[in-house]
Amino acid sequence: MRNPFMPLLLVPTLVGGIVIGNQFDVWPVDSFAWAGGQSAGDDLDDVDASPLVAGSRTLAKIAALTTPSVVHIESEHTDSQTGIFAEEKGAGVIVSDPRGSGVVIVTNRHVVGEAALGDIAIHIHDGRVIRPKQKWSDRASDLAVLRVEGPDLQPARWGDSDETEIGHMVIAMGSPFGLSGSVTMGIISAKGRRSLNLQKGDGADLINQDFLQTDAAINPGNSGGPLIDMRGRVIGINTAIASKSGGNEGIGFSIPSNLIGRIVGQLLQKGKVQRAYLGVQLDPAFDEATAKRLKLDRVRGARVAIVYADTPAARANLKLDDVILSFGGVDVQDENHLILLVSLTEVGKKARLVVLRDGKEITITVALANRVEKS
Repeated sequence: MRNPFMPLLLVPTLVGGIVIGNQFDVWPVDSFAWAGGQSAGDDLDDVDASPLVAGSRTLAKIAALTTPSVVHIESEHTDSQTGIFAEEKGAGVIVSDPRGSGVVIVTNRHVVGEAALGDIAIHIHDGRVIRPKQKWSDRASDLAVLRVEGPDLQPARWGDSDETEIGHMVIAMGSPFGLSGSVTMGIISAKGRRSLNLQKGDGADLINQDFLQTDAAINPGNSGGPLIDMRGRVIGINTAIASKSGGNEGIGFSIPSNLIGRIVGQLLQKGKVQRAYLGVQLDPAFDEATAKRLKLDRVRGARVAIVYADTPAARANLKLDDVILSFGGVDVQDENHLILLVSLTEVGKKARLVVLRDGKEITITVALANRVEKS
């Protein structure tokens, strides 16, 4: 079955849909009237006081304030494995450099890929085209950071994605089908989406999955563009869609700003992202029958299927069929939730695990190691 999840790579050619021409007549404003000679606009004279108009003005203000911070990105490179020449187009958002001065652009890794600095063109809202001075990227989160220089580069406000609730209104900004400066509106449909089988094209595993789901229209070319809350703050980076057609079907996914902050911070400070690991293989098919066999009241937590030798898990004496119920005081929902929690924990930190073993809960402390140490 065709995988419905895909990153938002730009479709090379815009097919149909947009008609531009001079064959249309133009009617003067207020030329249409209701029967009896009353202008259609007369009944709307007092609409300025309505909540809809107030909300519309708020959306317009947010869009106007944020648009100068959104950029259109074009890159080209030759794939190091296949030798195939590729062009990518997407979006990005200008933000303040957390190190204290200047600005950087946050986007998706798959937008800039393996492109050299000279092969990345950043189109600013005012028409300027600049090139990045430095690039950092992280395969496991599909994020990239570009250091740029220039006058009047306006950073967007950064938000707290943990404050975002299901049902909150949001707007998505970017360059769908190359149409830069586009704005769409929707709501947060869900939080904490994981286990998405994303077709990234480079075979890399997307370890850090904790997506915000939105029904704001997101299409190819929106990759790297910001998801904005009703206070004009960036709460996510638009990354993928679930689609059978290749276009918007009301199911888009954005990396939450708090996760982005951790990744970007490490990239800028260390040049790479360190991820902790336990050293176990978890059971992706953990079901009710297995939970019942392990004397668990329902399917919850993450079941240990294999413990690898000479790893943090082995040193902490984790065992086959242990069910990890909580990690660092956070209840574990499933195996992918545990992977996310562990990978975002500081390397070397000791974490407290609550484990179900032989029908009884026990507490285990494990010292986490760097994932690259895993053989």
